[in-house]
Amino acid sequence: MNQLKQPQKTIIVDFEPQYRADFEQLNREWIEKYFEMEDTDRKYLQKPQELIIDKGGRIFIALLNDKVVGVCSLIPFNDQQYNFELAKMAVSPKVQGKGIGFLLGNHALQAAKGMNAKGVYLETNSILQPAIRLYKKLGFQMLSDFPTPYMRCNTQMGVVFQ
Repeated sequence: MNQLKQPQKTIIVDFEPQYRADFEQLNREWIEKYFEMEDTDRKYLQKPQELIIDKGGRIFIALLNDKVVGVCSLIPFNDQQYNFELAKMAVSPKVQGKGIGFLLGNHALQAAKGMNAKGVYLETNSILQPAIRLYKKLGFQMLSDFPTPYMRCNTQMGVVFQ
């Protein structure tokens, strides 16, 4: 009997402790490829429950065929216009270019709206052009003059909800 191949479907779920190692590994992978891990990275990646979720943030996990292929978080951000920072976003190199980053980013923005956020801020680096194109597609615009705890960040973007 010939079986039809099921189409692959990505689902986004909320963080659970079982995903902590994946959250850290996917982020380490991209950070170490382009930059160096910094103390702030280590803190968030090793204690996501305590430093993100318990402080009012969210972490989202992209699953493809029950395997973690992407992650991102909304970290509470203390600014009049931006209530959250979109951060620690990573997609496995094996599935990059398949729209998973857009699904994660869009899911995070919808979640922020659902939490009555005025806007979302993010930091990146100008060498990460695919990421910047993704953020622009999600509605982010270039900003300046925000302090950053990261040596690698030289680009700041934000989206304000109407």
